[in-house]
Amino acid sequence: MLGAFGLFLATSIGGRVWCGFTCPQTVWTDLFMWVERQINGDRAAQIRQAKAPWSAQKVLRRGATHVAWIVISVLTGGAWVIYFNDAPTFVREFFVGDSSPAVYFFVGLFSLTTYVFAGFAREQVCTYMCPWPRFQSALLDEDSLVVTYQKERGEPRAKHRKGESWEGRGDCIDCRQCVAVCPTGIDIRDGLQLECIGCGLCIDACNIIMDRVDRPRGLVRFDTTRNQASRAEGRPESLRIIRPRTMIYVCILFVISAVMLVSLELRSSFGVNVLHDRNPLYVKLSDGGVQNGYTLKILNKKRENRSYSLAVEGLDGVTANVVGAESTNGTPLLTAAPDAVAEYRILLRLPPSKGLPETQEFDFVLTETMSGETISEANVFRGP
Repeated sequence: MLGAFGLFLATSIGGRVWCGFTCPQTVWTDLFMWVERQINGDRAAQIRQAKAPWSAQKVLRRGATHVAWIVISVLTGGAWVIYFNDAPTFVREFFVGDSSPAVYFFVGLFSLTTYVFAGFAREQVCTYMCPWPRFQSALLDEDSLVVTYQKERGEPRAKHRKGESWEGRGDCIDCRQCVAVCPTGIDIRDGLQLECIGCGLCIDACNIIMDRVDRPRGLVRFDTTRNQASRAEGRPESLRIIRPRTMIYVCILFVISAVMLVSLELRSSFGVNVLHDRNPLYVKLSDGGVQNGYTLKILNKKRENRSYSLAVEGLDGVTANVVGAESTNGTPLLTAAPDAVAEYRILLRLPPSKGLPETQEFDFVLTETMSGETISEANVFRGP
């Protein structure tokens, strides 16, 4: 929820800034394209190479590009899986063949998707697979800072030759460089569109052209609909970041964060779960008493060794025996490793002199020896 509403807030302020600058699809696509440029040259060189007949040099360049892509993809897939494992152990087992089939499957799956999405699908993922373009229209308003074409300044557009007058025409020379550099192939001069990811490459390309024709920069720039209307009417421009929409998102983020912090502060530092044996439900002893078996699990949520004392309340005369645990003054003492689950086998015995109930409710009470924090877990004792 924090991630979702944070994304809503960022989009309402700056449009699809996530898509254009931080989305893994965009970042990895840029990386793959950078590798492609380093090996095959710029866009013009790549077009010439694509049209040229196959040769040893063309095979070598294409092969080197795909090898580099595969290496990046495998490193990416491995990084995803390493996140859930101990890195040195994972790397050693992976390369000597000791990893499980699931590890190799997921590394292969993530590597393949990275290779296909960043190397081939690219902007098609943003346009057809990602749901975010469909949401953005509901999150943007007239104060959202998005990539815009300054139509009042650029129109009417026409080709321009050096020395010609700019009278009676706009600054746009219809060079289509903004279209050529757009990752999704749109024409920003037609207005904000679903496919625009807000990367700003069209802004850079247009500024370069404006410098060449000696016109002011900013024909394509990050701007708001309100500012465009203000300039057209001769009113001063303003950037309204604090407005009802953004304040609602900030308040929601604050409430969610406060709830999380309070719940983390108040949560127990350990948890207990007790399961009664199903078969048999009870065992009748040779002295006429009854024994019940239980499996007790302790979840230690702290990163330190902890010990707990165990008591049984609500069952008079019962004797508790914890298999594998020490006792202090007759009280079983249980231990749990840091951030781990400790499991114990508990046997409760009730002598015949106390009566043998059919069912008797009682509580296991676990107390942390250092802090005194206590948790109780209800259960039942069964007899004939």
